[in-house]
Amino acid sequence: MVRRFLLRFTMFDLVLIALMACLGIATKPIIVPLTHIITGPLFIPGGAIAGGFYMMWIVLGAGLVRKPGTATLVATVQAIMVISLGIFGTHGLMSFFTYILPGIAVDVVLLLSRHKGCCVGCCFAAGIAANTSGTFLVNLVFFRLPLIPLVLSISSAALSGGLGGIIAHAVLSQLKKTGFSSFLTKEV
Repeated sequence: MVRRFLLRFTMFDLVLIALMACLGIATKPIIVPLTHIITGPLFIPGGAIAGGFYMMWIVLGAGLVRKPGTATLVATVQAIMVISLGIFGTHGLMSFFTYILPGIAVDVVLLLSRHKGCCVGCCFAAGIAANTSGTFLVNLVFFRLPLIPLVLSISSAALSGGLGGIIAHAVLSQLKKTGFSSFLTKEV
């Protein structure tokens, strides 16, 4: 079943997926400490704000490859990297779930909207879905915030995720203008 799923992707698609996963992991340790400066005094988990900017790589991967399951595959590669390297975060094996859920959320939004990262609206909604789902799961499993801080945290995550989706769309638009999209494979 996994092999059949992976056969839908070309080697170029898989390289793009791996690149987006690596960029998402690489930007996280840079962005999170910067956001902690702002979110710490407000008692908002820094990942809620930072998440929109490192989860934009999941949306960007889905927009570049434009095949169902791409976002989940990007998130799965991220989860495997984090668990196998063991250098990011203190969530242990739960990282597998907290990393994969945002990818699933992006794929569900794109599937339900029948879009593939093609417009600002679907990228915005996918960014919101990725960051709010990840923030909610991390809060549910680790922080267990009371209702008011949880609502504030999820609202912040939605704003940040939406901005990350808009940035992903802007990057996709610029890549399209440069002709990079002519290298991309056709939709399945």
